[in-house]
Amino acid sequence: MQPFEMSLAEAARAVRAKELSPVELTESVLDRIGAVEERLQAYVTVASAAARRTAALAEREIAAGRSRGPLHGIPMALKDLIDAQGMPTTASSRVRADHLADGDSAVAARLSEAGAVLLGKTHTHEFAYGLTTPQTNNAWDHSRIAGGSSGGSAVAVAAGEATFALGTDTGGSIRVPAALNGVVGLKPTYGLVPRHGVTSLSWSLDHVGPFTRTVEDAALVLDALVGHDPRDPASSPFEAKGRLGDELSRDDSDLTGLRVGIPRNYYFERISPEVDTAVRRAIGTLQRLGAEIVEVEIPLTRYVQAIHWGLMVPEATAYHEQTLRSVPELYAPDVRLLLEAGELVLAGDYLRAQRARTMMRDAWTRMFRQADVIAAPAVPMTATKSGQEAVEWADGTVEAVSDSYVRLSSPANITGVPALTLPVGHDHAGMPIGMQLMGRPLHEAAVLRVGRAYELAGDDAGRLAPIAA
Repeated sequence: MQPFEMSLAEAARAVRAKELSPVELTESVLDRIGAVEERLQAYVTVASAAARRTAALAEREIAAGRSRGPLHGIPMALKDLIDAQGMPTTASSRVRADHLADGDSAVAARLSEAGAVLLGKTHTHEFAYGLTTPQTNNAWDHSRIAGGSSGGSAVAVAAGEATFALGTDTGGSIRVPAALNGVVGLKPTYGLVPRHGVTSLSWSLDHVGPFTRTVEDAALVLDALVGHDPRDPASSPFEAKGRLGDELSRDDSDLTGLRVGIPRNYYFERISPEVDTAVRRAIGTLQRLGAEIVEVEIPLTRYVQAIHWGLMVPEATAYHEQTLRSVPELYAPDVRLLLEAGELVLAGDYLRAQRARTMMRDAWTRMFRQADVIAAPAVPMTATKSGQEAVEWADGTVEAVSDSYVRLSSPANITGVPALTLPVGHDHAGMPIGMQLMGRPLHEAAVLRVGRAYELAGDDAGRLAPIAA
C-alpha cells in the first residue's frame, strides 16, 4: 500500500509508531496529485512548497516527542471558501480572483494547531451556489459530475489527492459529492463547527464539515474542529463530550438498544431502484448488528423546497449585494441569475420561511422521540453525465438534476440536525451509492457510531476510486 492510499486513522497510527514520516506521506500525496489532477481538476491551488515545510516541521516535532494528536503531519485540503492566511480564497469565481486571506478561518487555525499539513484549496461551484462543481470531474468516471458545491474536496479525497478535506454544506454540498464519489461526508449540527473566515452562501443554513475515507476518520477530524467561537454568532456554546475518534477506534459494531428510523414517506420516493436496493440492504445490515428498525413519518415534507429556497436565495443575495451591483458581469450566468432572483423575494416571504423552519424543527424533534438515528438515501441517483439537466422518474415526473440532488439533503440543513453520508454499494455502471444517517442535534456520537458499525461489517471501507496513475 502506498502512503496516499492510507485512511487518516491508518496514517496516524503509522506516523505515531514512526513507521511513516509526515514528509513521506505528504510527498506520496503530492505525487498522486501530479499523477491524476490533470484529469480530475479537484484543486484551484496546490501549495506544494508550503506543504513540504509544514510536513518537515511535523516530522521534527514528532521525533522530539511533541505529538499534537492524530492529525499531526496528515495532508489535507480546504474548499476554496475557507480562508488560510496568505492563500487565495477565490470561491472559484472571477469576482474573487485577486483576493488573499489576511488571516486563518477558525477551522484552518484549529487544523493548523492540530498539526495538519495544508496541501491547497479545492474547487467549488461558484460561491457554493450549485450542486455540480462544473470545473471538477467525478473520481470514478470522468464523464460524470463530481457533485457540489464541495466537489473538489470530495474528489480529492476519493482519488487519494488528500487524506482528508473540508467542505461546506448549505443544502447538501458535503453529502451530495461525498455520495457521488464514494467517500464519507459529515454535516455536523448547525453551529457546532464555527464558520468565522468562511465565505457565506446562506448564514442560517451554512455548515462546515469533513470529507474522509472512513467514518472513523470523520470523527478524528470533527474532534479537532468543534468548540465555541464568539466570532460566529451561530457558534454553539456546547463542547463535544469525550473524544469521538477514540470512541470509534474500539471496533464496536454492536448496535443493540439503538433505534434506527426508516422513513415511510419522502426519502424513498422518486429514487432509482439501485439506490433503493442498496440503502435497504445497508439498513438490513444495521438490523443484523442489533439495531431496532422502526418506521417514522417525515413531517412537513411538502414545504421542504419552499423553506430551503425561501431562506437561501434572499440570504445569498444580501451577502453579494455590493458586488452584484458593481461587477455583475464577473459572475457565471447561472449564479448571477439566482442572485438577481433573490432581489425579488419579499421580506414577508423570508419571514414566513423562517417561521416554517421553526415549525419543521419542532416537528423533527418530536419525530426523534421514536428513533435515535434516521437512515435514508443520501441522493436519489448516482452521478449523472456532465451536461445532463433533468431526470425523468418512473411516475413521469421530470425534475432538474440540481433539484433532485438537493431534495434529500436539504431537510437536515433546515432543521440543523447532524447528517452523515457513507458509501453502501455501487450501481450497474460501478458508480457509488450513499446512505445518509441523521440524528438529534449535538448527537454526532450516535450517528457516527451507526456509520462505523456498518463500516466494520463490510470489507471495503476507505476504498479509493480506481484511477490509474
